[in-house]
Amino acid sequence: MQYVKQIALEKNFSRAAEKLHIAQPSLSQQLSKLEQELGVLLFRRTTNSVELTQAGEVFITKSQTILDAVEQLKQEMDDMAQMRRGRLVVGTMPITGSHILPLVLPIFGDLYPQIEVVLVEETSARLEQLTASGGTDISLLSLPLEDSSLAWEVLMEEEICLAIPPNHRLAGRSDAVKLLELSEEPFIGLKKGQGFRQITVELCQRSGFTPQFVFESSNMETIQSLVAGGMGIAFVPRMLTRSKGSELAPIYLSLESDPSRTLVIAYRKGRYLSKAADAFIKTMKSTF
Repeated sequence: MQYVKQIALEKNFSRAAEKLHIAQPSLSQQLSKLEQELGVLLFRRTTNSVELTQAGEVFITKSQTILDAVEQLKQEMDDMAQMRRGRLVVGTMPITGSHILPLVLPIFGDLYPQIEVVLVEETSARLEQLTASGGTDISLLSLPLEDSSLAWEVLMEEEICLAIPPNHRLAGRSDAVKLLELSEEPFIGLKKGQGFRQITVELCQRSGFTPQFVFESSNMETIQSLVAGGMGIAFVPRMLTRSKGSELAPIYLSLESDPSRTLVIAYRKGRYLSKAADAFIKTMKSTF
């Protein structure tokens, strides 16, 4: 297309070949191959000049549109490579994201103001599906991950503590609580499909019992309010605990063996990570 455009502009093979920095016989050969492939003549050759045929005029018009699109594509790719523009879809668990992302997004926005960040808040199970299918570029999740097609990088380890009502029998406890002491307690937990629900179940089962859930919620804030209201006990990530003295605040105790959850940044195995995604991961790691 570039060759045909230059020949049409110069109306002369020698001058066109010179501008294109190729030999004239090679230019003529390439044009002949193209005309044979298309099945039409693009130029009328005379002794003194080269003129476009009707087919050649159509070819020039259409090819210019294509060449412009190619140039625009190159510019867009360069802009993305230099992070002058772009779009990044980040998946997050609602409550965890509300504590982490407000610290990360302002820093990332200052560094890369032209990158649009789109947040997707979903349950852990749904986020795994979205990340595996390309619905998000990266997602903030907690281990373990069920989907084997996902790769991940550790962001942080977070302590898991015990939340109890203010009038609970363990309220004055100063030492760490053994998990087995909780075997007869009513538990309040996240609904199935949430990663932290599975963590709660596995912690109890490793101590020889299965927790009996009396209430379930999709929101850790609701769970803590129910605990504070005396409806049961719950495991809570340290990051999500309420400050002492706040309304409807449970009492938080340490658990023996210091259980923790691992927060990770997950993405699909083998998927190309854009420079924007890589920069976002680095920003999160440097923040935490």
